[in-house]
Amino acid sequence: MKVVKCREFQTLISAKDKKIALVVSRWNSNITEKLLAGAQEAILDCGGSLDETLQVKVPGSFELPLACQKLAVSGNFDAVVALGALIDGETDHYHWVAESLVSGLSRVMLDTGVPIAFGVITAKTMEHALARAGNKQSNKGWEATVAAIEMASFKTPENS
Repeated sequence: MKVVKCREFQTLISAKDKKIALVVSRWNSNITEKLLAGAQEAILDCGGSLDETLQVKVPGSFELPLACQKLAVSGNFDAVVALGALIDGETDHYHWVAESLVSGLSRVMLDTGVPIAFGVITAKTMEHALARAGNKQSNKGWEATVAAIEMASFKTPENS
C-alpha cells in the first residue's frame, strides 16, 4: 500500500476493497496504453485488485466525461479515472476538446460526489506526452489513480 508523506501529516492510501473504473481513450493509444499500465500498477501498489477494476475504452478524450458520468451514477464504483492524451496541433480543435473535457469531468465529479481523477495528458508535442506517460515517477495514469484512491477514502471531520 502507498504511504503519502506531507509536511503536516502522513496517510495510508489503500485500494483494498475499492472498486475503481478506468476509462481509457483509444485515440493516441500509444500514450493511453502506457497511462492504463500506470493506473493498473497504482491499484496494485496501493493494495487493490485488478479483479475489482473495470476497464472501459472510449473512442477519444471528448467521450470521457459521458462514460465517467454513466459509471459514477451507477453507484458501483468508489472512484473513476479518466485516461487520455491530447496533443496540440495546427487547429483550435485541441483547445476546444481540452476545455470541454475539464469542464465535463469536473461537473460529473461535483454532481455525483464520486471522485473523477484527471489522468489526461495535454501536451504541445508527442515527445512531451510520451515523457508524461513514462515510468512510475512520471506516469500521469499512475498519479491520477493514486489521487482517485485517496479521494475515494476521503472523509470530512464529521464522517471520520
